[in-house]
Amino acid sequence: MSTADCSYTMAIIQSIHIRSHEIRTEPKPHTVYKIEVQGPVRSWPVWKRYSEFVDLDSELTKATGEAPPAPLPPKHAFSFSFRRTLNDEKLLEERRSGLETYLRAIVSAKDPKWRDNISFREFLNAPRAHTTAGGESATSQFTMSSWLDEQADLMTMARDIRADLNKRDALSDRNDVQGAHTAGVSAKRKLSALVLRVGALAKGLADLALNGMSQGELQRRSDMVARLQDDCEKLGKMVVAARQTSRGTERVLPSATDREKLLNEAASSRKPFGRAFGQRQPPPQETAETRPLDEQGLLQLQNTQMERQDEQLAQLSAILRRQNQIGVAIGSEISQQIEMLDQLSTDLDSTGAKLTNARKQLNRLG
Repeated sequence: MSTADCSYTMAIIQSIHIRSHEIRTEPKPHTVYKIEVQGPVRSWPVWKRYSEFVDLDSELTKATGEAPPAPLPPKHAFSFSFRRTLNDEKLLEERRSGLETYLRAIVSAKDPKWRDNISFREFLNAPRAHTTAGGESATSQFTMSSWLDEQADLMTMARDIRADLNKRDALSDRNDVQGAHTAGVSAKRKLSALVLRVGALAKGLADLALNGMSQGELQRRSDMVARLQDDCEKLGKMVVAARQTSRGTERVLPSATDREKLLNEAASSRKPFGRAFGQRQPPPQETAETRPLDEQGLLQLQNTQMERQDEQLAQLSAILRRQNQIGVAIGSEISQQIEMLDQLSTDLDSTGAKLTNARKQLNRLG
């Protein structure tokens, strides 16, 4: 393993957690644990069984000649029926905590030989360095198992994007512009990442096929990629359709001319305030609209005009509130972008410091 690969591995995994587990029924009932890996820019989940942790521990011990710094939690027998006991849940929670401690001990160990081992990187689906020692391009490669983990994660990601878009539409219907904007931005970012990762998944399948794969398995996985691509297309249409609907809604609102006419009519109808005792009021002027009406018709016409004015004022107020909310949302988005840039700058500084320390250690060893 090259020095660049070692330094890169130390920098790419900044934190690691196991916060949940789930029971899967295929090919037979078993428990998988969700490993959440945080890198400098993005995070990704990895689903692993306890037996895969055992295999990893064996490979690391064999490759390095020494067991990892923390032991694996002991193995227990669990019940996968509907009559699961509280003791089973307690043991699962203890195992989850023990597996998290095991991984975090490897990541934070003073000796990097376990975390720099290729078996550990493949176990966590950690991306490889962008260039090799010879300067050639190197890309992250999938195994048969990690490819299925990535596909399952992308399906979950597509469901999350759809949920964000539905949430955005619901908030928009309630005139919560800032909340709708935040949900929409989140959905667009996830969709952009989803499209890129689906492309990488398709390329990974092609690489696996070249290394040997049955025709039936290749067809099954190709169908999985096709479904993900269809989901990306549908989600993209949902984003575009929602934007067009938003524009259509804005067109039914009063125009600037209508608002100006409304305000001018209100100003022209305003009478000077003062005492009117002893003053003769001018008789009301008949119009073509009021001339054929009786008293009941005049009252109805007056009520109709008042309701129309109330509606116009309500629409004008809605426009002003929407403009204010949009301004607040834009300000919030700018603040978030600034915070993200600050965090990225901090991460880059931290990575640079780690690389500098690594070089110093290598110089001392040399």
